[in-house]
Amino acid sequence: MGMSMRALLAVVAFAAVLRLGRVSANFADLCDITWEPQNAAMTDGGEHLTLSLVSNISGSMLRTKKTFIYGSISTLIKLVKGNSAGTVTTYYTSSVGDDHDEIDFEFLGNETGQPYTIHTNVFADGVGAKEVQFYPWFDPTDDFHNYTILWNPSMIVWFVDSIPIRVFRNYASKGVPFPTKRPMYGFSSIWSADDWATQGGRVKTDWTKAPFVAEYNNMGLDVCECSGADAECAARCNKDTPPEPSQLTKEQMRKLRAVQLGYTIYDYCAKARDGGKGPVPPECDMEQY
Repeated sequence: MGMSMRALLAVVAFAAVLRLGRVSANFADLCDITWEPQNAAMTDGGEHLTLSLVSNISGSMLRTKKTFIYGSISTLIKLVKGNSAGTVTTYYTSSVGDDHDEIDFEFLGNETGQPYTIHTNVFADGVGAKEVQFYPWFDPTDDFHNYTILWNPSMIVWFVDSIPIRVFRNYASKGVPFPTKRPMYGFSSIWSADDWATQGGRVKTDWTKAPFVAEYNNMGLDVCECSGADAECAARCNKDTPPEPSQLTKEQMRKLRAVQLGYTIYDYCAKARDGGKGPVPPECDMEQY
């Protein structure tokens, strides 16, 4: 089979996974509650999960049982309703230990009537500070929406309801750190960050509104499983995981540009070019799409 046909099949298969709601495994089978389990509840046979923030020191966290290098990880989330100022709901992947790797979705709460912030970031070899933020073009508290992270040897893509909102390409060969060797867990959590999360910390959490509850439905893992104790698994996953899709489709590009033009509120590259501290990161001058 030619490379172009393999790439096409990979794109078609992945597009099917990304359709809203097409996540099929349950939290009880895939995950453990690793922080404040009394603030987490699973129903519907483990397919529905709630994580609650009840005080500034008592939220909750869920972690996948598997670690992996490369793949896609999806879930459906309905964010905290009403006044969610100072709260952070998360969905991300991360390794553990020094010089960690991490791929983030964080949802920063706001005052009633004001929009959430969708915060994305990536760490590789302990190097982060690559934040890009968006306002949602929908009400993320009114219904469930699909959030997917695609991570393969070519790129990382953040998707919301099948729409790509950001791409971070692998330029490790040009000195830009990219996660390739540290197994990651998948995480979901809710916690307090009212010192910075809402309008730079100006708006604090109204604890009379607690508990703050985020809801999740189902979880999909399509990954190269890799134990942190297995020294050979990183090489295996790098060998066995195809680099396709390595480009967005034309339709995906159209949707990505529409989101980035209409809803981006912060971009670390733009900030650096506009006189931020330090030099412009090299990947900011490299093609990402």
